[in-house]
Amino acid sequence: MNKKFVCMLVILLSVSPFVLFAKGKKNSGLIKIGIINNPPSESGYRAANVADFEKVFTKKNGYAVSTFYSLKNDEQLNAASQFINDKVDYLLISAAATDGWDSVLSSAKEAGTRVFLFDRMLNSDPGLYEAAVVSNMAQEGKTAVAWLKAQKLPVYNIIHIQGAMGSDAQIGRTGALDAEFAAGTMKKIVQQTATWDEAEAKKIVESVINSKEPFNVIYAENDGMAKGAVAALDAAGITHGVGKAVIVMGFDCNKWALRELLAGNWNYDGQCSPFQAAVIDKMIKTLQAGGTLTSKKVISEEKGFDAKTITQKDIDTYGLGN
Repeated sequence: MNKKFVCMLVILLSVSPFVLFAKGKKNSGLIKIGIINNPPSESGYRAANVADFEKVFTKKNGYAVSTFYSLKNDEQLNAASQFINDKVDYLLISAAATDGWDSVLSSAKEAGTRVFLFDRMLNSDPGLYEAAVVSNMAQEGKTAVAWLKAQKLPVYNIIHIQGAMGSDAQIGRTGALDAEFAAGTMKKIVQQTATWDEAEAKKIVESVINSKEPFNVIYAENDGMAKGAVAALDAAGITHGVGKAVIVMGFDCNKWALRELLAGNWNYDGQCSPFQAAVIDKMIKTLQAGGTLTSKKVISEEKGFDAKTITQKDIDTYGLGN
């Protein structure tokens, strides 16, 4: 055997599998992205959102994908820093909280990692990210509160169940209601976070029922928490829905929640679109081709649904999940 060939063979066999894999990945032609998101278990909305990104960002579509899920902002920040160190081309973020991201986004910019926001905004310099494809959470709150005011109740005694504090969804859906509390047009019976959790929401409502404090509205910042609230009402024999003792309001438009509206058991559900992946994919492909983006912020079109007017077609068209 040729001595030179033997030496080359020894060198090749001594290279670690990791190095060979890394080299292969580098030359694969795939666009490397890191996705930071809340876990799919958070809610029906989030499960649909995660599924949407898994459908679009695939190897077949030209991507090498790494994902990290957490409801904790510090854990998300650490994962984002790791993705930047791993030299991803793009970092896609749906943040657990709106604040605290400036340092990580600055590091991404220095490293040449391009950032997209989805679902939720950040309190950061827009120059630190390419674009945001998001819901207008503040408008969701305004639409819901405008609907509630239009009911012209003699009194508004409200149990307000909040989502994860500091998240864009919580801030937006809380804002319009806080304005009514401050103006004295509506009364805050309780305002407490259940961190999107159904069981915690049930406990909050049980506590108010046990206190004997009168209430006639439940404003829950997602469908799961509204479901937990209704479970507490049912256990106490308190009627709810159209023409009943308590108005029930939720957000996200899960199909099962919209069916509750159609049956008259709930009164209102605010839409929040989870479908941002295809828009971001198109933007990334534009940048990869050397183009420029025409929009810094893309707002999903959303509406609110009233139990008195919702149809099965609405459920089929706008409902999430099964």
